[in-house]
Amino acid sequence: MRLMAFALWAAPVFAAPAPDVARLLSERLKIAPVLKGEFEQSKTLKGFRNPLVSRGEFVVARGQGVWWHTQQPFESTLVVTRTRLFARNADGSATDLVDAQAEQGVRQVNELVFSLLAADVDVLADKFTIVAQPVGAAGWTLTLTPRDANLAKFLVRATLAGERDVQTVRIEEARGDATQIRFSRQVPSEALSTDEAARFK
Repeated sequence: MRLMAFALWAAPVFAAPAPDVARLLSERLKIAPVLKGEFEQSKTLKGFRNPLVSRGEFVVARGQGVWWHTQQPFESTLVVTRTRLFARNADGSATDLVDAQAEQGVRQVNELVFSLLAADVDVLADKFTIVAQPVGAAGWTLTLTPRDANLAKFLVRATLAGERDVQTVRIEEARGDATQIRFSRQVPSEALSTDEAARFK
């Protein structure tokens, strides 16, 4: 995640203002304060035939950040908060990859990744034109196209799909690369444990 098919119900696609998107998600998406689960990420690089596939576990804590632990093919841990992007080393220490407070572009990427995984419509609506569509009786998709010129330099679109949880995120980059993330075994929680909270520091 280093930044960063369902049969559709026969309902019209609409370019939804934020209130309509929020209403759709409030009816179909259960947003918990903390969400834990597993992921499989497939990144396709322009000019390469075979995608790069990685698997691991994650924790999304609303208001705090995303903990992203890749277990295969190589172990690594990435933490994204609204102000930091850092790697967690094997000995428990942290290495800042960049100070997001000093780098506006990285702050935007961090906020985007966090908002996508948390399906934070209020933040996303500020930067994207959002097209929402119900899928079947319980599913939904959101297609986000950047309105912000700086985001459009590296992102063509992002597509989220799910039911009670965000199940997939697809990110299409301007340079031709694409990343597909599939989530599974998701477990909601009301709060981080003490050990989990320490992962964001």
